[in-house]
Amino acid sequence: MKNPRKRFIDIFIFYIPLVITLIFVLAPFFWVVTTAFKPESDIIQRPIKYLPNPATFDNFVSAWRNVGFDRFFTNSFSIAIIVAFIVVIFSTLVAYPLTRFNFRGKKLTVVLLLCTQFLPHSMLLVPLFMIFRNMGLINSHLALVITYTTFALPFNTILMRGFMSAIPVSMEEAAMIDGCGRLGAIYRVVLPMLLPAVVACASFAFIDAWKEFLFALMFIMDPAKMTIPVGLRTMIGEFSVSYGTLAAGAMIAIIPPMLMFSYMQKYLVKGLSSGGVKG
Repeated sequence: MKNPRKRFIDIFIFYIPLVITLIFVLAPFFWVVTTAFKPESDIIQRPIKYLPNPATFDNFVSAWRNVGFDRFFTNSFSIAIIVAFIVVIFSTLVAYPLTRFNFRGKKLTVVLLLCTQFLPHSMLLVPLFMIFRNMGLINSHLALVITYTTFALPFNTILMRGFMSAIPVSMEEAAMIDGCGRLGAIYRVVLPMLLPAVVACASFAFIDAWKEFLFALMFIMDPAKMTIPVGLRTMIGEFSVSYGTLAAGAMIAIIPPMLMFSYMQKYLVKGLSSGGVKG
């Protein structure tokens, strides 16, 4: 049993910083949640009311119906789902030869994929805008799908490669001896074993597309085609801000990522840990 002095040192070194960090992280979420359920008159009054009394759902109704969050939600969700689907397919197809074949430039390819993670995405804003303008894709969701897919592929390919390298080649060879082709072996043998990595890649690609703001702001001008981050920005007026509606919109925006991570947590942990073992 620990003596009182040792226990006090453990509490002071480990638990107090943990509690302080937790408060620092959760305080903004607490403020958003409470503001979303407050009437507008309670939000701006002094002294501050930290808890909604009475609670109201009017802010959510206003954000969904009046501000147009139903359109923003649909746009963001459809774009994120398409990006996640494409990223999973292409990251799997790119990671496969990087783990199964030896070819000239293999190591250079991996290095280049890693190097892309050091480049800030904002430096590509002007070139991409000019390219999409010449292609007639400005104010189109296709421009966002191409952009998000391009940025998500390198990281997810590296993640998929690390996980795929742990799958024995002999299992594919056995499937091909039984009559499967290369693609058939990938579909029937490799993909079922890659489920945690597939979930991890799909989740990261979905979240990246869901939360991205800068490119969606620059490429989309039509309010009916805006995504949730840009939609939240439009709720900040020049002379006034409806804080309750804005907080309700933020609550709506974080619901899909929270549900996704809560449901897929075990796959994400397994995919990330397995992907970091080899590579």
